[in-house]
Amino acid sequence: MGKREKEETKRVRKEQSPGKTNIFKKDGMKLLLLALPFVMIVIAFFYVPLFGWLYAFIDYKPGIPLSQSPFVGLKYFHILVEDWSTLARVLRNTLVMSFLGILCAPLPAIFAILLTEIPSARIRKLVQTTTTIPNFVSWIIVYSLAFNIFSTGGVFNQVAMKLGILSEPSNILANEDAVWYFQTALGIWKSLGWNAIIYFAAIAGIDGELFDAASVDGAGRFQKILHITIPGISSTFIVLLLLSASNILSVGLDQYLVFHNSMVADKIEVIDYYVYRLGLITNDYSYATTVGILKTIVSVTLLFSINGLSKKIRGFGIV
Repeated sequence: MGKREKEETKRVRKEQSPGKTNIFKKDGMKLLLLALPFVMIVIAFFYVPLFGWLYAFIDYKPGIPLSQSPFVGLKYFHILVEDWSTLARVLRNTLVMSFLGILCAPLPAIFAILLTEIPSARIRKLVQTTTTIPNFVSWIIVYSLAFNIFSTGGVFNQVAMKLGILSEPSNILANEDAVWYFQTALGIWKSLGWNAIIYFAAIAGIDGELFDAASVDGAGRFQKILHITIPGISSTFIVLLLLSASNILSVGLDQYLVFHNSMVADKIEVIDYYVYRLGLITNDYSYATTVGILKTIVSVTLLFSINGLSKKIRGFGIV
């Protein structure tokens, strides 16, 4: 009986395996065709532009064809090293802005936890919508609001002087000592509600039976937050924190472009604005590309380093 069963099993497998293989091939081909447009988009917009790195190795001038531009090798990389003092200042501004943002990373999680504790669903939706809308407001409009509020003749100075809080008007937009903290505060105000959305989803994914069991055991609201909610969203927080750390050189351009002025230029010029100024204002495309390559290499290195650190600490990576 044992031999017959084994032979029968082999026969059945032989009969079924070709069919399964064909099914897998058909399904795999369908999935491949469905994914092909997205793969083409990724290649077209993420990999093809990498050919622009060629500008770092030639002396390109606007108006002269790329084929006629002289090859200069690592000339602009040498200039990058020689001009290290300027780049160091730009990197300092970038890193400070990034570190301040990372220090404020718990705020969206805290906001999401506090908002979910509001019993009224209507108030929760109102607050969530109100705090999410600023994320979609252009930085130009944000600058206009900030100028009308915080400039020398703005609302803040007028009210503060009438109340006797200030003896003379102040202009925080031109305050070099406060620019890092002011820009960080604006970034938090603009993105708080949007960044909290993922924590709302993480909290919604926590098993409700845990809260019911805690209530039966006599746990209060704070104890539930401390022992159930925070551990439930901790993995989400860690992943987002690690991604923020790996993206430490990418603090954006538009915010610092609109708030840039001569009074705070030394403190607000981050690496993205520096590349923009080199390429589109001074028309030094080759050197701007060189700085961009440096940023890319450092960012990718940080990403893989943090991913490896995550694997060692948590047992699995973030990418």
